[in-house]
Amino acid sequence: MTACPLCDTPAGTVLWQDAFCRVVLADEPDYPGFLRVILNAHVKEMTDLPAADQAALMRVVFAAEAALREVLAPDKINLASLGNVVPHLHWHVIPRFADDPHFPNPVWGARQRDTPRAVLSNLDALLRDALSRQLAPAPETE
Repeated sequence: MTACPLCDTPAGTVLWQDAFCRVVLADEPDYPGFLRVILNAHVKEMTDLPAADQAALMRVVFAAEAALREVLAPDKINLASLGNVVPHLHWHVIPRFADDPHFPNPVWGARQRDTPRAVLSNLDALLRDALSRQLAPAPETE
């Protein structure tokens, strides 16, 4: 692979970022709120990271899950780190609903129904705010 789409593009609408990673809203029309947590460095596997970086990345993944639960109240959240096609470390954080197109299958499985989900007009802003709260630095104690 000569070019990496996760290195070369934001790979979605950036909702939160720091020097280490970013959270993007993916363009997945069947799944409003489908987030990706993307490591900024081109790394292939979680075990290629030092333990502190593994924990830091998972903190962002869990914050993305919490933000989705707060904003969308899904029936379930799916977490996946695949990278078979794009071997750049990233996590999918996917809100699932019992009436979504693939439920109970994975979003990459057999489609079960055509059920468009209403999209909140301010979904980007709501998720941005929730992520900012989840990932705000802890207040210093004296």
